[in-house]
Amino acid sequence: MSSRLSALAACAALTVCGLASPASADTDPTSPTAPAAPTVNLATNPGFEIPASSLADWGSVPGWSCAGGPAEAAATTAAPHSGGSALTVTPAGDNSTGECAQTVSVQPNTTYTASAWVRGKFVYLGATGTGRDVAPAWTENTNGGWQQLTTRFTTGPTARTVRLYVHGWYQQGPFSVDDVRVDGPAPAPATATPSVPTKDKVVFFTVDDGWQRTPEAEQFIADHKLPITAFPLPMPAAADPGFFQRVTAVPGSSIQDHSVSHPDLTTLSPAEQQVEICDARDSLTRTFGTAPTVFRPPYFTWNADTLQAAANCGMRTVLTADADFSWGASNVWHEGPLQPGDIVLMHWTDTLATDLQRALAAADAAGLKPAGLASYLR
Repeated sequence: MSSRLSALAACAALTVCGLASPASADTDPTSPTAPAAPTVNLATNPGFEIPASSLADWGSVPGWSCAGGPAEAAATTAAPHSGGSALTVTPAGDNSTGECAQTVSVQPNTTYTASAWVRGKFVYLGATGTGRDVAPAWTENTNGGWQQLTTRFTTGPTARTVRLYVHGWYQQGPFSVDDVRVDGPAPAPATATPSVPTKDKVVFFTVDDGWQRTPEAEQFIADHKLPITAFPLPMPAAADPGFFQRVTAVPGSSIQDHSVSHPDLTTLSPAEQQVEICDARDSLTRTFGTAPTVFRPPYFTWNADTLQAAANCGMRTVLTADADFSWGASNVWHEGPLQPGDIVLMHWTDTLATDLQRALAAADAAGLKPAGLASYLR
């Protein structure tokens, strides 16, 4: 038995090392309890049934970030607990636990119950970042069958997200996970808007997608010190992060969420919409270090499920626009010129430099100045 496993076994026998008893872990009963509200499962892709998008991180498990990547973790059809697939993780080396995790949006001072069905030796389920962290639930050995792990946690007064994780243990071989749940009250749905209510004489320039990145557009933004709200897809953002950092360097600029694969979200289930939004959030957060809080639905198509899925991914606003200056257009979708609070849509294309010039001229003609969007949406 390895030294790590020996230490773990000793800890388990003595009920020390901060671990809860196998298969359960509870918070202090005097902690605040959740408000009376419908209980829903907040986990993303909890049954590992949603296939990876061709534009997702290569080899990723939708909704989950696995430390060892596709070399260790995959959704497989081999004897799932329910449905058609489960997560199977085979740690690639002696120093890997095969951890997979996801970010879950929560409410402060609220109790949640996390659970998962697992199979294997020394499998763990827990959450960090709760503000009142508790020990994980774990099992020594499921003896070839499925066993449910359950843990409860109560969030602290400032907690808005927690990190839910599952992992095995060093040198203990593969393990499987299925039917993950984080049960508790859902965040309030995000707010949908095409503009920002303000009397300030400002407009907001937003630029979508990211496939065509031109030095002319970058230079125009820098020369005119334009605050830009960029909505890049994860693949072009990861391919050229320096470009997006440069074009959002003006104070007030930000990088926000536009989905993973640019689908019409109204054609997707709520669970699929949540994967699209949350996976894009996670990819952009890894690339740029800041989590988005604004979501722009592709094609401006959204429904009530989109508002809830966006909120479940930490988005406060689902943003469309009321003017389009993309590809040589000058469309304002209300009477008259641009107005205070208008949001102008553009795209990262080979026409963007001239699109920006035309949009800036329209703003000047209306007595308006481009401003940073994120600060107005707080």
